[in-house]
Amino acid sequence: MSEQAPAPFEHVDEDWQTAVAIVAHPDDMEYGGAAAVARWTSQGKKVVYVMVTSGEAGIDSLDPAECGPLREAEQIASARVVGVETVEFLGYPDGVVEYGLPLRRDIARVVRRHRPDIVITSNFRETYGGVFLNQADHIAVGRATLDGVRDAGNRWVFRELTVEGHEPWNGVRQIWAASSPEAAHAVDTTETFDLGVASLEEHKAYLAGLGGAMADAREFLEGFGRGAGTRLGTRFAVPFEVFPLR
Repeated sequence: MSEQAPAPFEHVDEDWQTAVAIVAHPDDMEYGGAAAVARWTSQGKKVVYVMVTSGEAGIDSLDPAECGPLREAEQIASARVVGVETVEFLGYPDGVVEYGLPLRRDIARVVRRHRPDIVITSNFRETYGGVFLNQADHIAVGRATLDGVRDAGNRWVFRELTVEGHEPWNGVRQIWAASSPEAAHAVDTTETFDLGVASLEEHKAYLAGLGGAMADAREFLEGFGRGAGTRLGTRFAVPFEVFPLR
């Protein structure tokens, strides 16, 4: 018996104006999501990047004290390629991020400050489908984002945020987890694919230290984007698992 083909993707809702992407590391948005961001900023939408860590444990040949500032600079340059002007770093230690109240509180603060319509995070499932394991930081940040967004709307959770002047925000309509194996939606990135490649290529030191298939930005993203595009009926696409909040 032949294996059943996966169901076609639905298009994500693009009737919004502001999004915040909350991910664990510099480069997390570029491995697929940046081309989607380029599409949205070209439509006049505002997207803000928030990195929980500075990726300082990501290059084996560089001491974290040297690596962290370098990776922050590469992320800022990468974001500008796709029209993102605001990039923030929360300063959590790379590789050992823990799900918990401090992370939920800091994410809730981010959401209250920026007051987005959409929040984007990365895949927080245990794998990317099949046997390719996800990273612990991705899992912790994604799950904390789900909860932190809800916390942002509750005046009586993390009351210190209100004391700081950050009023509750219940305006997030959906949370999107990019590259999730549970994705049922996607966005067409055919016209902005090259910008996504250029954005990933700004991570020069990281790609040089990484090596292997993931270090070839264009080849990796072509394989990733074509697979999703097949299920959306376009040439290239980025998949998202969508969590409606209202």
